[in-house]
Amino acid sequence: MVSETRLAFAHPAERAIATAEDSLRDRISLRDHLVEVEIGAFQAERGTRQRIRFDVVVEVVPFSGPLDDDVDRILSYDRVTEAIAHELAAERVNLLETLAERIAERILLEPQALRSFVRIEKLDRGPGALGVEIVRARQDVAAHREALAQEVAQERPHPRVVYLSNAAMADDRLAAWLDALAARPEPLILCVGRPDLPAPVTGHKMTQRRIDLLSIEQNAWLLAARDLRCKVVATRTELDWAMKNGQICVWAPSKIVLDATHGPGVQPAESVALAAWFAAEMEASEMVVLGEAAPAQAEVPLRALALHDALF
Repeated sequence: MVSETRLAFAHPAERAIATAEDSLRDRISLRDHLVEVEIGAFQAERGTRQRIRFDVVVEVVPFSGPLDDDVDRILSYDRVTEAIAHELAAERVNLLETLAERIAERILLEPQALRSFVRIEKLDRGPGALGVEIVRARQDVAAHREALAQEVAQERPHPRVVYLSNAAMADDRLAAWLDALAARPEPLILCVGRPDLPAPVTGHKMTQRRIDLLSIEQNAWLLAARDLRCKVVATRTELDWAMKNGQICVWAPSKIVLDATHGPGVQPAESVALAAWFAAEMEASEMVVLGEAAPAQAEVPLRALALHDALF
């Protein structure tokens, strides 16, 4: 039998295991996450920063199918650290209890999350660590889940999607264009088409689709070689992280296109139209097409620029 006294001071991971109602739950954990922040109700804690340690365990629904080593199919650790960072940035709080509650609720918005264990400790307020630990389950936030979800949706970044033609990629002004685009506040995602090389022709719709997608990805890597700020990204999880961390992404389309529940109604060979579909999926603030004709339709604001008058 588990000692309740020992368990009270055990790591949240051990508490999660010992108190689990369903042994078929998986768990992810974040341990010893240190942040310096201004927090506390006492006057002595105002105007000064102190070290706060976070330990978080999240019980998640086990994935029933093959994972295929796919980051988009699991609850990313980034979601936990982002929940902490967001709540610390939202406003100054007096109580660790308030902060723990908000972090737990935010984590429980993730579709895989069932319960969250959050421990927060102040390391600089005494000879030892002073802290709180809470446990919250999905049903605990059911009453205001919709409002929380809407708040998170409003915080979602709306990137600027820029399609670069092969001529734009080869232009000597590419670095200057990227400088101008990166200087804007919106996250930047670049899209490209197929390279100016003969592509294999299979005569079979499904295999040709895969070949054309891979051809676009080859061109994405060529762009990354031209400017090392450009990082080729294939998964939605990576895209979300990159947008929040100021990284210039080049979209590698295969995974997102092939995994889409409602995929694009165009073939990869129609690369500008494919980029317009992606821009809509990402809820882009704008799509800019440089050096190519604009697609016939787009669900986001759209501009097409010739190379000679490209101004960002």
